[in-house]
Amino acid sequence: MEIQVIQSKIYEIRGVRVMLDFDLAEMYGIETRVLKQAVRRNFKRFEGDDFMFELTKEELSTSQIVILKKGRGYNFKYAPFAFTELGVSMLSSVLNSNTAIEINRSIMRAFVAMRNVLATIKENDLLPALMDRIKALEEVSEETLAAINDLSEDNRKEFDDIYIALAELAAKHKQVNKPRNPIGYVKPTDE
Repeated sequence: MEIQVIQSKIYEIRGVRVMLDFDLAEMYGIETRVLKQAVRRNFKRFEGDDFMFELTKEELSTSQIVILKKGRGYNFKYAPFAFTELGVSMLSSVLNSNTAIEINRSIMRAFVAMRNVLATIKENDLLPALMDRIKALEEVSEETLAAINDLSEDNRKEFDDIYIALAELAAKHKQVNKPRNPIGYVKPTDE
């Protein structure tokens, strides 16, 4: 399996990079139910949040993961398990198949690749440069918003003047086009 595909299924939850049980089950070619059963049978291997934890309802609703889909079998009856890198490596001992071993190797490579990318960023001090750039953009945005507000205030005054002038013109137009009483001996026609 390609490392990029695996990396797209690694999420950061509770400040830790994890993979979710349904993604792992899909990669291993088994049902999520089977994976969860194997974990529950060997629960001692996964004790502690540094191996695995169950997502809360709040984490499900606020996470970056689009989990719920429409249709039968897509909504969760039980919250998913989130496996850390240690938990994923422990899965290979619980799921005793050649496919599980191969997939676990790929997953470990993906975790290492992500860790190397983050280390490279820190080594090159790109993070402070990015933070400075973000601050500069925020300052420019604040200045732009202030300028827009000033323009909006000026435009609002001009529009108010235009509306007042239009209202005065409309009032004059009503007075000019007001029907007049006939003068002289002209009989008004009954309608």
